[in-house]
Order: sequence, then C-alpha cells, then structure tokens
Amino acid sequence: MSIKQDLKQLMKPYYLFNILLSLSYVAFKRLPVFCNYLFHTDQCEFDGKETEILFFLIIVVMIRTRKAGSVSMINYLSSSFIYTKAANLILWFNADLLMGIFYGIIFIFGAFLFPEPTYSGADQVVYFRGAENLEEELEKDKQVTWLITFYAVWNPACVNFAPIFAKLSNVYGLENLKFGKIDVGRHPEAARKYQVNDSSFSKQLPTVILFKEGKEIMRRPIPDEKKSFVKFPFHEESIKNVFGLNRLYDEAKNSINPKKRLKAE
Repeated sequence: MSIKQDLKQLMKPYYLFNILLSLSYVAFKRLPVFCNYLFHTDQCEFDGKETEILFFLIIVVMIRTRKAGSVSMINYLSSSFIYTKAANLILWFNADLLMGIFYGIIFIFGAFLFPEPTYSGADQVVYFRGAENLEEELEKDKQVTWLITFYAVWNPACVNFAPIFAKLSNVYGLENLKFGKIDVGRHPEAARKYQVNDSSFSKQLPTVILFKEGKEIMRRPIPDEKKSFVKFPFHEESIKNVFGLNRLYDEAKNSINPKKRLKAE
C-alpha cells in the first residue's frame, strides 16, 4: 500500500478514533492547559511508574507487530491499537479512578461504533460456509485447483491479508484455478478438520492451503522441527513465489479448451 493510500485509509473513523484514544494520556499529561486542569499539578512530566508503562508498551508493540507481519503504517497501527489503548486504560486508572472508568466506557463503545474497516473491493473469492461446504466443492470437480485462506475477522494479520488475497484472485482467478476463504471463527469445525489453531494466541492465522485434485498439496505457515510455527510473510510476492501462482496460472490456462481460453485472456 502506497503512502497516499495509507493517508487516505487513516481518514476513516476507525483509525482517527483509535489514534486519539492511543495518544490521549500522553497528550493530556504533556499539554499544560489540560494537565493543570485534569491532574491538578504544574509538573506536567511523567513519573517513574508512567515511564515504565510507556516503555513496556513500546516493547510489546514492537514484538507483536513483528509477529503479525506488519509491513506498512496501516498494518502497524492495526496491530498495535489494542495494546496502546490497554496501556492508556491503565494509565488513566492510575491517575484517577473516575477518569479510568470514563476512558473505559469510551473504549468499549468505540469498538462498537467504529469497527475496523474491511476490504470491500472487487474480488473473485468464494466464501465457504463450513468444512462440509468446502469438502463438497473440493470433491465436486477435481480438475479445479483451489487456494484457500482460513481466517478470523478479529485477527489483524487476517485483515491485513484480505486485500492482498482479493487482488491475487482478480489477477490469477480462472474457472479451474479458484480462490476461497473460510472464517474459522464462525466455523470452528473447519479449523479442527484442517488442523488450524483458531485461538487468540494462534500463530496459524491466516493459514493458506493449496488443494489440487481435492487434496492438500502445501500450506503456510508450517511448523519447524520443534513443532513451533515459523513466521510467514503474507505479502503478495511471498504468496506468488511460495505457491507458484504464475506456474499454476499457466497450467490452468493451458488446460482450458481453446474457446474458453480466449475468454480467459
């Protein structure tokens, strides 16, 4: 995503609201006009405890955004909001009980009023309603190669990957090379069947699986020798290279009869 696109995305209510909440304590504590009124002091500096909380927050955000595979400003913000808001909640409660409660109410209501925006552009993605629905489709026509994303709507890495997967479906989608998604949050039986951990601490979200002739060929991420899942960069080029989308596209295109091939072109 370009800087121009990032800035355009930042203008959406979700990001504006969460940026304000994330900066609220620092801004009010450091600006004298607010500090004097809210904290009843002329010393608008952070004390030892506040400094420790902010320092710990920086470390947590750096670790978590790296694990989420964040590669742009929007990705970093989406991955860090929950931690910055939690730290602000602790800081407000530490300063004053009533201010902490007030911040907590805004925090909760904001989550309902300003949900994170999801990709709504064009795509050629098929959405499956459970493991049975997916299995039926895989068995129905084994000439079709499927690339399936197992995702959860609450997971930042899945949200970040959505526009990338949609773009790939538009570029590579054919009648015998299809792209699909299944929400393991709504269909946990699919997560169990395909061995995808759907917990809040999972390192397997999203999981992308390639199926050929109805059988799993490969997936990402995969476990290492210690059965710990290796971080996979869910970027456009990574998906294209690892799953060999150019090769799959050529194979699928060549297997279409001449008349249909002209349409695909």
